[in-house]
Amino acid sequence: MFTTLALLFSLSGNIAAASGSPVDVALVLAVDMSGSMDMGEAQVQRQGYVDALRHPDFIAAVTAGLNGRIAISYFEWAGSVNETSLVDWHLIEDADNAEAFAEQIASRPVVTRRGTSISNAISYAARLVTASPHDAMRRVIDVSGDGPNNLGPPVSPIRDATVAGGIVINGLAILIRPSGGIVTLDQYYADCVIGGPGSFVLPVHRPEDFAVAIRQKLVMEVSGRWSAPKVIPVQSAPPADCMAGEKLRPGFLDRVYPELDR
Repeated sequence: MFTTLALLFSLSGNIAAASGSPVDVALVLAVDMSGSMDMGEAQVQRQGYVDALRHPDFIAAVTAGLNGRIAISYFEWAGSVNETSLVDWHLIEDADNAEAFAEQIASRPVVTRRGTSISNAISYAARLVTASPHDAMRRVIDVSGDGPNNLGPPVSPIRDATVAGGIVINGLAILIRPSGGIVTLDQYYADCVIGGPGSFVLPVHRPEDFAVAIRQKLVMEVSGRWSAPKVIPVQSAPPADCMAGEKLRPGFLDRVYPELDR
């Protein structure tokens, strides 16, 4: 509860802090590099982001906006946030800016770590958004993942506090080899991770789909126009269990969250 309230307070207290160049969107890319992905998949995912940022469709979406520029940052996460992976806020208004940002991402070593804490990733991304020096018309967190939250605070209260602070969360559900026993990871992301006006989930089923899915996602986030459903419908499916990942860790809930009613 303290973590959620502290996050909500920090978000509401920093909404008016931006004073830099006006941008159409302040976008944080929060990229899962948990150990459930093998090195090949991690490298393909990284390259997918790099290629999407260089693609003419992305540049066209940026320049077509009201201000013709966006602010963007990037980091990778697993059980905790890898702060050495952070590429802090960049203004992008042309292909040269996008290339410089993409090159900074591409130049970092690809490192996977243990655990999956979507909640920590969202909290860190929300702090980045509220600390952005740019006056953004929209504020968006783009979070990828291949499994449910299993470390850190429960994800739904962190999601709710972030959305209450005026930030939209979108998801990229990696279904190549989804970890944590979640068969319908896209449904989990729809029910437990994303939120805010127009939020959506895009699923990735094959490594070769990464580049197209990431590009489509970035174009929708930058343009503010959504051409895909929130998530592929699962007929008659009950809502996802947002504590499914935590429940796979024996004794984890009793030890860390004894106040939870299960």
